[in-house]
Amino acid sequence: MKDFFNLAEKNTNVKTEIVAGLTTFFTMAYIIFVNPNMLGETGMSWHGVFVATCLAAAVGTLIMALVANVPYAVAPGMGLNALFTYTICMAGGFAWQEALAMVFICGLINIVITVTKLRKAIVKCIPEGLQNAIGGGIGLFIAYLGMNNAGLISFTGAYPSVTPGMQPFNAPHLVLAVIGLLIIVILMVMQVKGAMLIGIIATTIIGIPMGVTQIPETIFSGSETVQGFKDVAFSFFGKPGFGSLFSDPAKIPFVIVTIFSMCLSDTFDSIGTFIGTGRKSHIFDEEDEKALEGSGFKSRLDKALVADSFATSIGALFGTSNATTFVESSAGIAAGGRTGLTSLVTAIMFLICLPFSGLIGMVPSAATSPALIVVGILMVEPFAEINWKDLKEAVPAFFTVAVMSFTYGITNGIAAGFIMYCLTKIFTKKAREIHPIIAVASVLFVIDFILKATA
Repeated sequence: MKDFFNLAEKNTNVKTEIVAGLTTFFTMAYIIFVNPNMLGETGMSWHGVFVATCLAAAVGTLIMALVANVPYAVAPGMGLNALFTYTICMAGGFAWQEALAMVFICGLINIVITVTKLRKAIVKCIPEGLQNAIGGGIGLFIAYLGMNNAGLISFTGAYPSVTPGMQPFNAPHLVLAVIGLLIIVILMVMQVKGAMLIGIIATTIIGIPMGVTQIPETIFSGSETVQGFKDVAFSFFGKPGFGSLFSDPAKIPFVIVTIFSMCLSDTFDSIGTFIGTGRKSHIFDEEDEKALEGSGFKSRLDKALVADSFATSIGALFGTSNATTFVESSAGIAAGGRTGLTSLVTAIMFLICLPFSGLIGMVPSAATSPALIVVGILMVEPFAEINWKDLKEAVPAFFTVAVMSFTYGITNGIAAGFIMYCLTKIFTKKAREIHPIIAVASVLFVIDFILKATA
């Protein structure tokens, strides 16, 4: 084991790697509660998504461990699961099987752009201000989802005079969600490891005497779980799915721009996590970072990016939204994790969770909604990197964030940001600075808006 993972070369040992792997798992384990609840809103089986989430995380992280030998964990990503549920299925009107087909295609595309020089072009063509706006905007969107799912936001009146407001604190579900939010925030500011997981568990327990948490008949997986996984796994090979995804010509532009948005989010998520944490910990050396400009499978970073890309398609096969490298992996790295042994331990922990869907299924949305709000807080950090004093950068960034949050659509926000970026460049006589990828994407976004308006 020491030789396989090159522990001595990375100045680490088995004990440190095991502790790091456990740290990473407990920091990101909230996803096994949150993801089934969110994707379940599309009509997917909760139990099926639970199994798919655990398997996608385990297999993706195993690839990261055994192929790339790096201490990163993979699981269905926050933001990407919101795009799946609220933008594609609810707003777009697609069946969840069709959404899974899009995820699978996204994974295949990411594999191609990772092993070719196209990766360099995509990474470098998006202005830093837009990258930060997209990342922070998704965080704000997720926080809004958390508040809405907690019941904190009320809506009165009828369209078009719907008025949002704050719900009175007179419902047990809302009171429990607020308690959970306070617990998680307090633990987070005290820098307690696994704060979100501890908060979710504590809130679930508090919810028992409040009548919000329902005690399950059994803590173990049963026939319902097996059947649920059969329903979602490999479910997009047919109709609805691949067989119907491109059947409506009017929806094809939406499909294309949505897959493009998935690829963008997944790509920058992963590369940002790798570079941001890898530099500080020296997991990737200078040659690894230079690999971003090349192609192939030569460096650890190359292999890590490929592992991340494969995880997305594998997750779709199992029945879940895009899998991506979790920034929470930084917790394990901070604990000393330097090799794939850390990831191996994390993967094993996800597999251990599989038999306990009954126990995990008792967790109410009042316990997971606060986690969404806190994830949103963590994700809005990129806003600080945007130059809000420069209107040429601030205008595209603002419209990215505002449209994404106010229209309940991640793709809408990316579209608005791209289009406004092109307009600012054109009217400041800098059209030549617009990268062809952004130009083509913006045209597709405009076509999609026109088709929707005339449908």
